[in-house]
Amino acid sequence: MINFSENASEKIRELLSSDNNPNILLRVGVKEGGCSGFSYGMGTDDKINEGDQVYEHEGFKVVVDPESILHIDGLVVDFKESIMGGGFTMDNPNAVASCGCGASFRTRTSKGNAEKCE
Repeated sequence: MINFSENASEKIRELLSSDNNPNILLRVGVKEGGCSGFSYGMGTDDKINEGDQVYEHEGFKVVVDPESILHIDGLVVDFKESIMGGGFTMDNPNAVASCGCGASFRTRTSKGNAEKCE
């Protein structure tokens, strides 16, 4: 399961409601790549694929594919504002290493392909 801070939940509800699609979902996942092996992905979707885990969180639906949940179960998503703008942050209890910007990570069992950090 993925957890969302109050700030993240508020921002996600705002983003999803701006889509004007009653079937819109938040899809959270990972893909191979990034400095440490895996990169986080978060975006909207309007379909549920076979094997997806679906749950409701404070007024919005969250969808995670079966491969991703192995790497991000227990993930905490937050949204932070700063002088330079705002953005989502990920606190992944499964990560044993991450890149300096926090956008990619590696788990003890991951075999993702790391890319050169620039």
